[in-house]
Amino acid sequence: MKKKIKLTVNDELHELEVENRRTLLEVIREDLHLLGTKKICDMGECGSCTVLMDGVAVNSCLVLAVEAEGKKIETIEGVAQGGKLHPIQEEFVAKGGVQCGYCSPGMIMTAKAFLEKNPNPNEEEAKTAIAGNFCRCTGYVRIVEAILSAADRMRE
Repeated sequence: MKKKIKLTVNDELHELEVENRRTLLEVIREDLHLLGTKKICDMGECGSCTVLMDGVAVNSCLVLAVEAEGKKIETIEGVAQGGKLHPIQEEFVAKGGVQCGYCSPGMIMTAKAFLEKNPNPNEEEAKTAIAGNFCRCTGYVRIVEAILSAADRMRE
């Protein structure tokens, strides 16, 4: 069964007709062609498909697209503004938190939601915030350093 929905993704309104069973991840990647949101486990375990829905980090593989209607969705493609990287993105690059890059979009989206709620985190809080995101390359140390450094920059 299909349903017409309106999704606001990265401040752009999209009118789509989607099957009720399709996930937000599938619609973002297949219909909107925003490939930064990664599909890895498809079970909500890895965090690579993380997007912000009304400012809250969610695993887009666990959200039906019809459930996202009327919500403000932000993907990694919407983080940089006017051709300028967000401080979180800059710090992931500067601190070496980006290696293979596969987990980076989900990590950055999780960090963005976290820092918007907690602009002055400590190391343990940053580690807890990214606990649902898996990275096989960095060992997380550089990612946590990037988050804390971005927090410092964003407070300035």
